[in-house]
Amino acid sequence: MLDIKLLRKDPPALEAKLKTKDPEIDLGPLLALDERIRHVIGEVEELQAQRNALSKEIGERKRRGEDTTEVMQQVSGFGEKIALLNQERNELEKEFSHKLTSLPNIPSDEAKVSLDPKDNVCIKSWGEKREFDFAFKNHVELNEKLKLFDFKRAAKTSGSGWPAYCNMGARLEWALINFMLDIHIENGFEMWMPPHLIRQETMFASGQLPKFEHQLFKIKDDDYNLYLIPTSETVLNGLHMDETFSDEELPKRYVAYTPCFRREAGAAGSQERGLIRMHQFNKVEMFAFTTPEQSEAMFQQMVSSAEEILQGLNIHYRNMLLVTGDMSFAAMKTIDVEVWLPGQNRYYEVSSLSNCGDFQSRRSMTRYKHGEGKPEFVYTLNGSGLATSRLMVALLENNQRPDGSVEIPLVLHKYLNGVKELCPIS
Repeated sequence: MLDIKLLRKDPPALEAKLKTKDPEIDLGPLLALDERIRHVIGEVEELQAQRNALSKEIGERKRRGEDTTEVMQQVSGFGEKIALLNQERNELEKEFSHKLTSLPNIPSDEAKVSLDPKDNVCIKSWGEKREFDFAFKNHVELNEKLKLFDFKRAAKTSGSGWPAYCNMGARLEWALINFMLDIHIENGFEMWMPPHLIRQETMFASGQLPKFEHQLFKIKDDDYNLYLIPTSETVLNGLHMDETFSDEELPKRYVAYTPCFRREAGAAGSQERGLIRMHQFNKVEMFAFTTPEQSEAMFQQMVSSAEEILQGLNIHYRNMLLVTGDMSFAAMKTIDVEVWLPGQNRYYEVSSLSNCGDFQSRRSMTRYKHGEGKPEFVYTLNGSGLATSRLMVALLENNQRPDGSVEIPLVLHKYLNGVKELCPIS
């Protein structure tokens, strides 16, 4: 959530920056509401002062034995006016809050101004694309003989877009998750196993609500009103709602594995079959709370930790600094780490790392304090470390052999009791 004081300072400049994320943004109605609310508050304060003065006069008249009827009627009139103004203020503040919380974060000056994702800037590339001297297969075709996933049986239980890992597919998925967690823990991140269902206010605090309501799965009945997490970022951000750190406690670095649930998979194209885009996928997530001064160093550490995984797996990737129009709602700066998927003939994101500044902490009221100073809002950062579904695709498609078998990277052998390859099952 943005600071209204910041928006008041230079509305044209701030609106111009926000339009680089969403051209439809217009700060005029919001600022008009803000002005009216402040005017109403001023009116109420003035009426309350007059009423207090009259109340004091009533007391003095009573002590002198004088009639107070007329003055009491005036006091009563003030009370009615104040009640009406407070009612108006409540209605205005609801509308104001909705408009303010619908505004995205202000993009960093580092981000290139564009609404087209094609303008994202490649700032690093590691490794090379695999060159094949045989007719390679995509992961769905490889799976016909490897039998790592069963999409048909998953559709029986849950419908399309829900994966079911089986046999070595399940074991390899679990090996990837454990490998990634070990890397992040070695890099100083504290592991959490958070809930997969969270409250509405926790979703709001991370920036998921109200904007992304239609993309979320939820449970709503007489006893519960909970959301399935679209990413563990949402619940990790909520762990310290309404808390104040001392600056000595920062930075806080967390890592968590959870499944993630999203409605977005329904319109997947013919090239996005299998594991490319699903309603449920596994992800290891990094999250950090920092002071503003610590945030850039932490951002770079999170990027490096994500890269270490791909380098360990020997998978070619590139880092893309996102343009303003391709960043998430809560982010002010984002780097996407993308891997090359031969079967799709394109790059796909396996990690998105963002510095959100104090955008989320204003919603969650998560602050820090230096000594006896005034509490300030922390900066929050998040990053996939990594999402396993597309990572699994990259691993299978880039390590396939002519006979349909797949070489397993050395770093995963210890998690698979020494298994070094995936072989077709007749």
